[in-house]
Amino acid sequence: MAEDSILDVRQLIPMDRHRIIFETYNKLGSGAGFILVNDHDPKPLYYQFDAEHKNEFTWKYLEQGPSVWRVRIGRP
Repeated sequence: MAEDSILDVRQLIPMDRHRIIFETYNKLGSGAGFILVNDHDPKPLYYQFDAEHKNEFTWKYLEQGPSVWRVRIGRP
């Protein structure tokens, strides 16, 4: 199994973040994932994933602040 890539969005302008995250997700094969690194809790992103990809993604917090959040997002 390949190692998860890291997508650090902290230096991106906020209006581009979700688009780039979803582009990364859409390239994933079955069972693959990536580590999202963010400067705040990406809970709104979770709700967007849940609305647009219900039961088609996994979400696991690896680090929860206070200054860095890391979440593994995957495709089952």
